[in-house]
Amino acid sequence: MKRLLRAAAIALSIAASGTSYAQQAQTSPNTQPQAQAPASAQPQAAPQAAPAPAAAAPATSISAETKAVRAKLDGFKADLDQKEAAIQGRTMSDADLQNIRVQIEPIIAEIRTVVDELTPKLEASKQRLTQLGPKPDKGQPEESADVARDRAEREAAVAELDETQRLGRALLVQAEQLNTQIGDLRRAGFTRALFEQSDGVFSPNLWMNVVQAVPRELRALGIVLGDALEQLRRSTSLGVLLLLGLSIGAAIALYVGRRSIAPRLVRRDPAVTDPSRRSRLLAALGVLILGAAPAIAGSWIVWVAFDSADIVPPRLEQIVRALLSGLAFIAFVRALIDAILAPDHTSWRLIPVRDASAVRIMSFSVTLATVMVAGKVIEAFNTAIAAALPVTVMTRAIFALAEAFVFAELLRRFAARETQDEACLGPYVAQDVDIGGPLRSLGWFLVALVVGSAIGGYVALASFVIDQAVWISIVVALLVLCIALADEFIGGSLRGQTRLATALQANTGLRRRSLEQIGVLGSGVARLALIIVGILLVLAPWGIESTDVTGSLRAVFFGFNVGDVTISLSSILLAALLFAAGFAVTRLIQRWLNNTFLPATDLDAGLRNSISTAAGYVGIITAGVIAFTYLGLSLERVTIVAGALSVGIGFGLQSIVNNFISGLILLWERPIRVGDLVVVGDGEGYVRRINVRSTEIQAFDRSTLIVPNSNLISGIVRNRVRNDRVGRVLVSVPVPRASDPDQVAEIMRKAALAHREVMSEPAPRVLFKKVTENTIDFDLISFVDDIDAAGRVSSDIYFEIFRGLRKAGIGVPAPAPAPEPDEEPQDKAPKAEEKEDETLTLLKDKTPA
Repeated sequence: MKRLLRAAAIALSIAASGTSYAQQAQTSPNTQPQAQAPASAQPQAAPQAAPAPAAAAPATSISAETKAVRAKLDGFKADLDQKEAAIQGRTMSDADLQNIRVQIEPIIAEIRTVVDELTPKLEASKQRLTQLGPKPDKGQPEESADVARDRAEREAAVAELDETQRLGRALLVQAEQLNTQIGDLRRAGFTRALFEQSDGVFSPNLWMNVVQAVPRELRALGIVLGDALEQLRRSTSLGVLLLLGLSIGAAIALYVGRRSIAPRLVRRDPAVTDPSRRSRLLAALGVLILGAAPAIAGSWIVWVAFDSADIVPPRLEQIVRALLSGLAFIAFVRALIDAILAPDHTSWRLIPVRDASAVRIMSFSVTLATVMVAGKVIEAFNTAIAAALPVTVMTRAIFALAEAFVFAELLRRFAARETQDEACLGPYVAQDVDIGGPLRSLGWFLVALVVGSAIGGYVALASFVIDQAVWISIVVALLVLCIALADEFIGGSLRGQTRLATALQANTGLRRRSLEQIGVLGSGVARLALIIVGILLVLAPWGIESTDVTGSLRAVFFGFNVGDVTISLSSILLAALLFAAGFAVTRLIQRWLNNTFLPATDLDAGLRNSISTAAGYVGIITAGVIAFTYLGLSLERVTIVAGALSVGIGFGLQSIVNNFISGLILLWERPIRVGDLVVVGDGEGYVRRINVRSTEIQAFDRSTLIVPNSNLISGIVRNRVRNDRVGRVLVSVPVPRASDPDQVAEIMRKAALAHREVMSEPAPRVLFKKVTENTIDFDLISFVDDIDAAGRVSSDIYFEIFRGLRKAGIGVPAPAPAPEPDEEPQDKAPKAEEKEDETLTLLKDKTPA
């Protein structure tokens, strides 16, 4: 009974505790609304505080567009983090690293696009925020609620775009660093494999290991061949045999018939002893294409047939591919040497070498290519049967030494030929150093390096060096041919009286010299592009790919950061194009003003020149401002640069700035104008042009005086037409002392009044100038409307005065002869009968021409 009561009490206590916990659980959710009730009721009691949350809301919200961009960036970051962890976690092969790098490139492009798209949006948001001005300081009147809300929204937009752009830039840096890390890993693996040392080719250990591995390799070879025969038996049918027969027959026909195809389609006539350079280049290009294309096509046809019939086991695909590509390679090498050296056609040769040398280079090049192909096929066999390392090392060493031997024999034959030639020519005579000597020295060095590496156990290095020597030779030969073609068909087509140049001159109006310059520039650009491609092809086997170079060029072109400054070649080029366009438009406007608008006005030439020059200044300054704005340089930054240059202006550029300011003063004050007749020092002439730094004055002898503008402002300048163009004509006439002065004065006055261009007001005047021992001198002063006619009017008046004096019987005395140094001057007057025969040698025109 007691036990029952005790159990009942425990049960009641448990039930009571559970009921209380349930009540707490039910009442706890209701306590939150009760606690929040005062908070919700607070806005009703104080409605003036309601705008505060609304103003602060934009600062915490993110637009849907920004969320999408950040989600995209988050995806890129996760992908990059995964790739970075994979690289750091284990050692990867070169193919795997290259695969990851290929996947990173589009990610970098996408991130760069996102960052570039955010830049104009961020700048626009900053400009909108700037229009509100700075926030009021403490103690100043607070801004209105609308302005505060607008400022908060714009600050939030700027912060949102700025943070997103910074995230994108950080992610771009991570991707580029990962890309660089992959490149470093690949180059490190390449170097490690290249300089890995094993047993040398003459090492007994290597030969013993090869002998021990031969039985296993023979069994593996038997298994592979058995699999190949089984695959052929299963896949063979009548249709497959027909397909293989046709493909192999076509390949043999193309390969064998290529030697007769090229001579039929590309004719190198031996009778033509001096063909043009264009003809030789076209023939070389045809020989190269027709000599290599059939072999390449035949190998491709056989491979497509084998692949379609599915008769080649996967392990033998590499062998078949090496064999077919090797046959095409041999044909290509032969066609390339035949195209450039033309062993059988001396006059069609692109490089001047002897006939025997051309034939020797052809035979040894084909032999070297054959040895290389045989080595690659054997290496493919080793890979297919998974040959042991000693066998692979021995195979590569033997073929590297064989290639080096062929190369050395070619060098020896050249040296022996030159020794024979020197023996035939007599004693040795020193000549200028040609390129053959250094090339032969380099060749012998490569041969020694290959042999030494193979003996020392660096078989990979030996094989790589000889392969690279052949590869670089092929690239250089192709580069020579392509550069010659570019020079001839780009630069040569626009040179002289070619058909293309004549057509362009007729249709575009360009001068022959301009077309030649365009041709030279185009051929130079093509040559530079070909050289860059050749360098990339040479560096490709060394682990340096085009993506490395293009990435650097892209960074230089589209912008790279130096501290807080972004330098972009594309922006600089576009800014330069904008400035050039603005400059061209300015020149067009100036030309329209000078040729069309200003001549139709009543303005004088000087004022027209000032207007045209001022328009040029305004246009150039506007173009410069537009270019600086595109570069992102504000007026504050330009002011800083100008302040930094002030020291240089104060010292080195002082005279230039002085002349520039003086030119502006000349255009504004116009003390001299275009067309004015001025006297500057010993020079006199007409002002033809007022430039930025100097003024051009054309003298009477048609020469041009270049006078700095500062000299015209600070020096003494006589302007003969400052107020008007009226000019004075001064005629000086000496007559014998016995002549009647009144009669002479009347003759001179009538001569001036008789001329139609002499002004009647002020009237001409005759002045009795002086009396000498033998003559009396008179000056006739008259005026003309235009000073340009003063010289001609002066000449006409002299003729008229001379005729009047002769008619009145008054002679003009000759000047007295200069006295001798030790003799007294003769005062004897001329005889009366000599006076009539004297000429007007004393008459001088003292007026400007």
